[in-house]
Amino acid sequence: MASRPVTRDDRPAPNPGSGRRGRRVRRWLIVLGVLVLLLVGADFGAAAFAEHTISQKARAQLGLSDDPSVTIHGFPFTVQALSGDYSHITVSADGVPVGSELRDLRVSAELEDVIAPLSDLTSGNTKAVKIGKLTGAVTIKAADLARVSPLNKIQNLKIEQSTQAYVKYGDTDQGKQPDPTPTNADGEPADGTSAGLRISGDVQVAGQKVEIFCFALIQLKEKSISIVPYRLQFGNDQSTTIVPEAVQKALLPNFRATINTARLPMSVTPTAVRVDSGSVTLKGEAHDVNFSDLSTNHGG
Repeated sequence: MASRPVTRDDRPAPNPGSGRRGRRVRRWLIVLGVLVLLLVGADFGAAAFAEHTISQKARAQLGLSDDPSVTIHGFPFTVQALSGDYSHITVSADGVPVGSELRDLRVSAELEDVIAPLSDLTSGNTKAVKIGKLTGAVTIKAADLARVSPLNKIQNLKIEQSTQAYVKYGDTDQGKQPDPTPTNADGEPADGTSAGLRISGDVQVAGQKVEIFCFALIQLKEKSISIVPYRLQFGNDQSTTIVPEAVQKALLPNFRATINTARLPMSVTPTAVRVDSGSVTLKGEAHDVNFSDLSTNHGG
């Protein structure tokens, strides 16, 4: 029996209900997407408000002309805000002044396990904010060190890294040995409590301006950091790098200085020091402190 071709009239008619269901699903997906975007936007907006509040308070406590950078880590922010428990907040600022000598400090702080009730945060009351762990770093630039007595007697002061071995022993076999690498409790490389430092600048010798290199150690001692000079060399424009013993005895005290770290921002006792080209950075930790401890006005 021969089959006949299928005509248009023989095809099943489309179900109008299935098309309407597909359109409804698409509408719900669009509505859901818009809601998610609105919730994410609201979350970021709330986080930005909280960051701005903390930034303004930190600006007042650090005596800054501009707001410092504040980042509240973790998502969603709203969950942290409602509980008042923040896992990680980062605060950093440049140009922090302390007294008449240190005018351009860089401060960075990692705040962990922060307790900040939502009512206090929205009202701008940060006095009740508790910090479980504060890891801080303060960077002192060469221009600020040049204002610390008696380093202020040295013109065009610059600082660079040096090994501690070279500071002590110079161009000898001992002086060419690398310094041991300090490690933390987990056995990872870490900064130590002392570091090698090369200070260069111009001083007056017999009525003439002479470029001098001073090789020194910078050391942490309780609530202070000390620059301890070991030896001097003349600059490269001299015919010899050897500085006579009498000249060394007269000039070395100009490179010996102490800075009281209690004056620095954050209630952190420095436990490590690092020398970079043009700066010295102090690091430390503190536990169970208040947000107000970021202030530059707590020390004497």
